[in-house]
Amino acid sequence: MPKRILTTIFLPHAPGRVWTVLADFGHYRDWNPLNLEASGEARTGAKVSMRFVNPARPGTTIRQTVTITRAEPGRLLAWRGHIPLLFTGDHLFELTPEAGGTRLTHSETLRGLFARRLSDEQIETQFVPAYEACNRALAARLEALENVIPLRAARR
Repeated sequence: MPKRILTTIFLPHAPGRVWTVLADFGHYRDWNPLNLEASGEARTGAKVSMRFVNPARPGTTIRQTVTITRAEPGRLLAWRGHIPLLFTGDHLFELTPEAGGTRLTHSETLRGLFARRLSDEQIETQFVPAYEACNRALAARLEALENVIPLRAARR
């Protein structure tokens, strides 16, 4: 049976702006506490090399090449990581316009032997907080980029 991690956050930024940060894999190391490194393009079918935190084993990371399964600028970014029999993870960032900003739904569906070993309690106590930390870091990154002096000057 699949396990699902589901989080949401409201971001006071347009979906296109949120997309720009999510699709900029080369800068994940600057802000993302979940996906520590990423290299590749945010386009459907692309292979992206990643190093990410393993919430099930604090202090450990996993290196994996994922495949971008959907890349729709301003709407959604999804990728799949797969290790035959052991693990398939479908990671999703869905962007929905809301009240002048964006409702981000950040989720992952886990399947395979690894997922079967995870309890609902582990999902709630280990995975959900890690994904929420990523959401908060994204919000902070967007705010920091918004406050860069050249961006402010460009508006004048």
